[in-house]
Amino acid sequence: MAWVYLLLAGLLEIVWAAAMKQSEGFTRLTPSVVTLTAMIASFGLLAIAMRSLPLGTAYMVWTGIGAVGAFAVGVLFLGEALTPLRGVAAVLILSGIIAMKAAH
Repeated sequence: MAWVYLLLAGLLEIVWAAAMKQSEGFTRLTPSVVTLTAMIASFGLLAIAMRSLPLGTAYMVWTGIGAVGAFAVGVLFLGEALTPLRGVAAVLILSGIIAMKAAH
């Protein structure tokens, strides 16, 4: 169950990162509230997952999901550039997440 909590925490990290971008420096109320709510929920789920997962594994997977997910949101919805090097970097991060899961 810890892996499910960790996955949900990572997905909420994507939500808060995207909402923070939309908040325009916390000057827009709704995206600011979404950011803070998703942050709290993400941290809470990460803490629950860390009850049974090692710190390094849980934190690396959580940040990796957030990093790759935020990158994907930026490319797919915000018009950010998908360059070959950025794509390779995202694949390497994703490979690291898979390797950490396999190693556990």
